[in-house]
Amino acid sequence: MIEIRAIVTDIEGTTSSISFVKDVLFPYARKRLPGFVETHVDRPEVQHWLHEAAKEAGLVEASRQEVIEMLLRWIDEDRKSTALKALQGMIWKEGYEAGDYRAHVYPEVAARLHQWRADGIHLYVYSSGSVQAQKLFFRYSEAGDLTPLFAGYFDTEIGPKREAASYRRIVEAVGERPEHMLFLSDIVEELDAASAAGMQTGWLVRPPQALPARPAHTAYADFDAIAP
Repeated sequence: MIEIRAIVTDIEGTTSSISFVKDVLFPYARKRLPGFVETHVDRPEVQHWLHEAAKEAGLVEASRQEVIEMLLRWIDEDRKSTALKALQGMIWKEGYEAGDYRAHVYPEVAARLHQWRADGIHLYVYSSGSVQAQKLFFRYSEAGDLTPLFAGYFDTEIGPKREAASYRRIVEAVGERPEHMLFLSDIVEELDAASAAGMQTGWLVRPPQALPARPAHTAYADFDAIAP
């Protein structure tokens, strides 16, 4: 068996429930986005991401209200927009710091991450959420602050999650041979892309889903079943 020296993990459906993001984080950001933009529009980083969102939508001239309404539509569509994710991350930061919620992680995840790190495996995150949102997620998790376990974070600024080129860039950034890297996700198309980049893959198929008889990738019911 090829030695695993680095593990890159997705978040939603992999380390944590999709419902936490869909039912807690998204509604929280949607409710507060208009007020957040109005009260923080003088911040350079907010101006930057509002401009990037308008550019992504092809809007040459748009009022602030039009951009806000567009961002709300994107939240409803779960659009994988880097600008939207960055703005959501700023809003979620306020929620985490206020103690309005803690990020969900599956029961075995924290202990397994600690064990892998103790075994000398370097850990990374690759999620469609912004790097800022990823760090907040693991800093304010139900299992405590997990950020010291991770060596780095990647979001869609490095590329779309279903394109092999994105994983090649991650491999280059990590500085490891792709065959010594394991990517964990619940999305087959992401695993296909990672595999095309030469990485090993692990498909998280958590209950109540049943493990497939002939999985396209090595399938696991939880992190405890993974033995890198």
